Amino acid sequence: MNKQIGSNKNNISNVFLIYVTNLKTPILNRFSQNIILLTLFSSLTLLVGCNNNDDNNAIAEVSINEGPNGDIGGDFTGNGGTISETFEYQNGLPTADYNADITASSEGIFQMIVRDADGTIVLDRSLNGNMEPDSFSGVTSSGTAGTWSVTINLTNFNGDGSFSLSEGN
Repeated sequence: MNKQIGSNKNNISNVFLIYVTNLKTPILNRFSQNIILLTLFSSLTLLVGCNNNDDNNAIAEVSINEGPNGDIGGDFTGNGGTISETFEYQNGLPTADYNADITASSEGIFQMIVRDADGTIVLDRSLNGNMEPDSFSGVTSSGTAGTWSVTINLTNFNGDGSFSLSEGN
């Protein structure tokens, strides 16, 4: 009789093992599905709830209205935004005359970087918003004639202004 009970215990254990094994598969599948759904929901929540625009739709824009042969000029505006724009123009002389003027109602930075045809920086000037001076002008350092570039950087800039470059003396 002990042998039968032992057999019954083994049979019961085997039946229990089969039952639990069969239960684990659907439970694991449901668990995996729930984890996947939770991960997708969390990711979507983070994407919608967090964005890179913490500046309340701050923008900055630079536009060209003159050039690119011999002279180049443009306007810029911003409401606290940041931007960097580079434009190329033809300069047949080794220098350029430059001018920039800003009207800024709060802090922010306007920067103009000019490179000659070899990529050498011949001008790097900045203006800080809401501080004097609010303009600059002059002649760049001497460089190589050809295709020059001007980079306009606006950093947290709130206001407007204009810039121009023309072939130098």
